[in-house]
Amino acid sequence: MGQTPRRALVFDCDGVLADTERDGHLPAFNATFAEVGLPVQWSEDDYAEKLRIGGGKERMASLLTPEFVQANGLPTDADGQKALLADLHRRKTARYTEAVARGDLPARPGVARLVEEAAAAGWALAVASTSAEASVRAVLEHAVGAERARDVAVFAGDVVPAKKPDPAIYALAVRELGVDADRVVVVEDSRNGMRAALGAGLRCVVTTSSYTAEEDFTGAALVVPDLDHGPDGPVDLAVLERVLAGPAPSPATQTQEEQA
Repeated sequence: MGQTPRRALVFDCDGVLADTERDGHLPAFNATFAEVGLPVQWSEDDYAEKLRIGGGKERMASLLTPEFVQANGLPTDADGQKALLADLHRRKTARYTEAVARGDLPARPGVARLVEEAAAAGWALAVASTSAEASVRAVLEHAVGAERARDVAVFAGDVVPAKKPDPAIYALAVRELGVDADRVVVVEDSRNGMRAALGAGLRCVVTTSSYTAEEDFTGAALVVPDLDHGPDGPVDLAVLERVLAGPAPSPATQTQEEQA
């Protein structure tokens, strides 16, 4: 067995590896609704509200009010609705991954560069996302290349029972990577993602995206528009080392704050 990596860099996917929400996920959701004959077309403002809900199936589940179910002849039992949501999500994921493969969603600035720097320095690399694993892997390969993507662990979809802002996905990543939480930097783009990282006791760098620039990122170690534009130039390993040298968030304190 190899030596346990001294450091780990863990990325969220949507909004971090690529700015996927407006030009990827939203059109895929709407095309799926049209395909199956559901009278739903989310506007950009509608989708901004849906992004407060972690997970694609969970966002679609928010449609299933008793009134909507009755009006559209949808299943009323829990098993039937679960099967419906699974089918809708499969259709949506297929449309989304096709868009990624076409190159519709370019990688965000600095991602590939920072991944290469971290890999060369022996950092463990991972992506932790509430999106479907197929979607995450498609974005990852497009962002860093298929060869480098094989070196990146992926924790995605339903591997944990609770989605962000619950810290479970990041706690799982730390355990599986075999690293100390004090040696992990997370890159997120949303308040919910930041809360998940802080709740797991991990330092968080935020790269704001099209839907998140106005959110409150109190608690983040660093907030930048993208990884190529930090306070003094690109966000590189030297910057991440300074982040690691700063104070670590307390999971207990974070939990109490969010419950207040």
